[in-house]
Amino acid sequence: MSDSDQSGSPAQSAPTPTAPSIPPARPAPSAQPDHPSEPGRTERPASPPHRPAHSVDRAFLNLERRRPDVHWDAGGVAYFSGPPPALADLRAYVGHGLGKLPLLTSRIEGGRRPRWQPDAGFDVDLRVHEVVAEGPAGWDRALHTALNAPFAAGTYWGVWLIHGHAPDAYAVCYRFRHACQDGSAAAMTFRAMLGEGEPSARPVPDRSRRAAMPRRVASAVGLAVKFVARTLVVRGHRPVAVSVPAGERQLWRGRVPVDTLRRIGEARGGSVHDVHLAALTGALRAWSQRSGVPLPRVTAVLPVDARRPDEEQTWGNRCFALPLELPVRIASSHPDGTPDRDAALRRLDHVMAATRKLRGDVWRQAIGDLVRFMPARPTEWYMRRVLSPRVTNVMATSMPLADKGSLGESQVTGTALLPLLVPGHLFAVGLSFFGQWAEVSMVAHRGLPLGELLPELWEQAVKELEDGSAPE
Repeated sequence: MSDSDQSGSPAQSAPTPTAPSIPPARPAPSAQPDHPSEPGRTERPASPPHRPAHSVDRAFLNLERRRPDVHWDAGGVAYFSGPPPALADLRAYVGHGLGKLPLLTSRIEGGRRPRWQPDAGFDVDLRVHEVVAEGPAGWDRALHTALNAPFAAGTYWGVWLIHGHAPDAYAVCYRFRHACQDGSAAAMTFRAMLGEGEPSARPVPDRSRRAAMPRRVASAVGLAVKFVARTLVVRGHRPVAVSVPAGERQLWRGRVPVDTLRRIGEARGGSVHDVHLAALTGALRAWSQRSGVPLPRVTAVLPVDARRPDEEQTWGNRCFALPLELPVRIASSHPDGTPDRDAALRRLDHVMAATRKLRGDVWRQAIGDLVRFMPARPTEWYMRRVLSPRVTNVMATSMPLADKGSLGESQVTGTALLPLLVPGHLFAVGLSFFGQWAEVSMVAHRGLPLGELLPELWEQAVKELEDGSAPE
């Protein structure tokens, strides 16, 4: 689902506002900011905390400085039923919700030891925008505008209201610089602003006693050595030979019932994430054959949430990037050309064998310790290595969102993650769990051959896994 800020002066002594209503139609605004004479001012905590930037935050900030021509942002799109709100009402709604999200009203300051601190000039109007489609045929162009629009100067995130393609449907796109949030923090933002019901439980390390520290240190060091070695053994590897110009991004979507992924995983002793990765492998194999792009090796970057149970989810990055080679060499047919009906399940078994340790408490605790204690310079070096197209060529993330979502009287009908699209990667894939659906989104630069087929090929790969795992 990958990841992704900034605070103004303390709120004045005024009555606590009620949540602005988002009207179903577009009359004159029914809700105003907390300070009508000062547009964009929002209600927020009296003393927003100053917090040091995490080593992963600093790594992404330095990546931005090295490659200012690249979109170092991620995000998501929520699709709604019902007439869209007025832009002023959406700005008031977002401004009201920022009291629960202090990072979004802060900015990062400092040189060698940067810190998050309140943004005295915070203005919500600079962050909430509108894109109007020119009728049904203008939807793609409007979405493209929201996906690629630059952030306002000095801001770290933005929201785009997309409408005009239909009278009873609209979308809201939220994007953030990855130096400010990861996917788990962004999911918390979604739930604070739009979510209803509880999200799927995320696995977190147990609280360990001091007596366990020697074992934890050994596990963390061993894990670090293991994954650093994986980034070095492919030093001579060349990126996939496909000409995909960097710059503008586009989005394609697919979906299957989440129970389908769950049944497949349970039948083989794996997780829904294993099933997703196995289906992605099958889709890549089919896409390679149709597009003519050879894929001798595909290694995905898997962001892993490393937050402790007591750690605030809205603040910064607490993720660790793991490389995982996908079994694209497993052919879908026998040498004589007849279909291999067990190929999909063999891919799943291969993925499960590779992720088994990641699902265990020891490795998850080790990942948490690495993210918590690894110094800034080694963290940045590792991030540059693992994101290099010489090491990985696909970003693959997944994220539980919520059971339901709404904005005023409008209900969320679908979601799409916008994972980080790394320079030199083929594409990025995100899987969001919302309600009864597992929704896959593919983000790629314009020019990727037959990229629009990827969601459909993923759905077909899920069907192959479902058929193969069904009891006879």
